Amino acid sequence: MSVSAITLEEVKTQAQRRIFVDYPNQLYKNDPHFVPAFYGDDLADWNPKKNPAFEYCEARAWLAYRDGQVVGRIGAILSHRSNEKWGTKRMRFSQVDFIDDPAVSDALFAAVENWAKEKGMEEVHGPLGFCDLDREGMLVEGFDRRSMFITYYNHPYYIDHMTRLGYVKDADWVEYFVPVPAPDDPNALRIKRVAEHLLKKGRFHEVQVKNRLAYKPWIKQAFLLVNEAYGALYGTVDLNEKQIEKYATKFIPLIEPDFCCLIADEQDQLVAFGVCGMSMAEAMRKCHGHLMPTGWINVLGSLRKNNAIDMFLIAVKPSLQGTGLNGVIMNSLWQGAMRRGITQAETGPMLEKNEKILAQWKRLKVIEHKRRRCFVKKIG
Repeated sequence: MSVSAITLEEVKTQAQRRIFVDYPNQLYKNDPHFVPAFYGDDLADWNPKKNPAFEYCEARAWLAYRDGQVVGRIGAILSHRSNEKWGTKRMRFSQVDFIDDPAVSDALFAAVENWAKEKGMEEVHGPLGFCDLDREGMLVEGFDRRSMFITYYNHPYYIDHMTRLGYVKDADWVEYFVPVPAPDDPNALRIKRVAEHLLKKGRFHEVQVKNRLAYKPWIKQAFLLVNEAYGALYGTVDLNEKQIEKYATKFIPLIEPDFCCLIADEQDQLVAFGVCGMSMAEAMRKCHGHLMPTGWINVLGSLRKNNAIDMFLIAVKPSLQGTGLNGVIMNSLWQGAMRRGITQAETGPMLEKNEKILAQWKRLKVIEHKRRRCFVKKIG
């Protein structure tokens, strides 16, 4: 019995983009651990007219077909700014999904590698997005854990395909499951004492924000702080002003005062912040990532009633790291979680070599429950 050949189709039209973005919903439709991202956001990411990262990136994407059925997808991103910053000649692969068939993964990665060679690149690495706030890293541990809407999910067999294709580990991220401590938990009390002591000194103060509209004056400062705090980390590139507007629009509706801590200095300049949001996993599963026409109802339900939060970002000005500001952030977030009856939290991906950020979890009863990887391959 012969097997039909794989046909690759480059994604160029809006109709093709829709198929490309929706493919994971088809591949993982029976997998309870898969959580889709916002469909509209993914669709806009591949549209040069809507994604400001195209000011410094080139990108292409492909769909793999067999007998008229989609059996895989892959994107390729050439970030000129990243290569300039890190002194590399690398092409990123992104949003890769495929059935368990070597012919499919061979064809998809060949498309990326061939384009990389055409552009004079020496390596291909990923999965990475247009910037560090996009999803990144292929899941290599934690396949039995439900994903987050800000991370990828993939089948275990992906790893075998990557190895067979000659890709090796370049960097790993870890994710923690964090039971919210009880008010009388010794570690929670210790963090609270440290936080209160630091704030009493008067050098820093916690900004009081009563509603989402009050975040607006702080948004630009927050993302500029992200650029500064994350600048030395793997694969990062500073966000430009249009990207800051884009991500602010995406995340502000998900944030509540109980789960956001802003710390300013005596001049009212933001020096640290931490932000969480109600877990959207179940809501996103129900609506398959589509907010319209009725998916927004599920999302609003998650924002109002939930027992879990997702931890999106924590950033501290580099010159103030190690001064205890992380403790102020953690105390604020835990107090908010306790007020709302939240019993569990989940971190986003954290680089395994980012010792400063990982150190803050050492005294808490956390569980490392997922690991994801950026692969790399030298090409010709």
